[in-house]
Amino acid sequence: MKALVIGATGATGKDLVNVLLQDTDYNEVVVFVRRLSGIIHPKLTEVLTDFEKLEEVSVFIKGDVLFSCLGTTLKVAGSKENQRHIDYEIPLKFAETAKKNGVSKAVLLSAYGASSRSKVFYSRIKGELEDKMAKLAFDSYIVFRPGLLLRKETNRAGERLSASVLKFLNVLGLMHKFKPVPTSLLAEKLARAPKILHLGEHIIQLNDIFRF
Repeated sequence: MKALVIGATGATGKDLVNVLLQDTDYNEVVVFVRRLSGIIHPKLTEVLTDFEKLEEVSVFIKGDVLFSCLGTTLKVAGSKENQRHIDYEIPLKFAETAKKNGVSKAVLLSAYGASSRSKVFYSRIKGELEDKMAKLAFDSYIVFRPGLLLRKETNRAGERLSASVLKFLNVLGLMHKFKPVPTSLLAEKLARAPKILHLGEHIIQLNDIFRF
């Protein structure tokens, strides 16, 4: 299969690209990035992309499966408007182009609690993206809703603290539905999903990720 990846420079995206490059079921991996990573691999193609001008790279948005992992935090984005643009508008436009170009499968990295009816801004825009991509009617549409992600060498103090607290509570048999997910494990599940889930829409909730 030929995989297309957006969000390849994020924690999960980086791990996903590594998994895809090692997976013999994927013979080509095309990533769309603002800056080249420097990674050299015979299966890897990096496409320098201005995400405000996707029409310039639309010829490269062709393959078998789209992995949509693009996202940011409100702190990094600077405003809700910018976060909505990055987490919703850009991935949706990319998915629309992929569908138009004949990509038949889409795997979306969403978030726990995503719902277009949510009163929480982040959950709402994630839910809106899920709904809009569903309407594109990919042959196979797979949504992952992880909770807190365990990133390698994270510099986010709040993230480290939250992960430590959740791990402790999990050991006590509590809060399992909020169990943190290592990005390396999530990447493996993302890569596996389109190989075993075929026609239709599939929602992989947090608890299901560990059993998937």
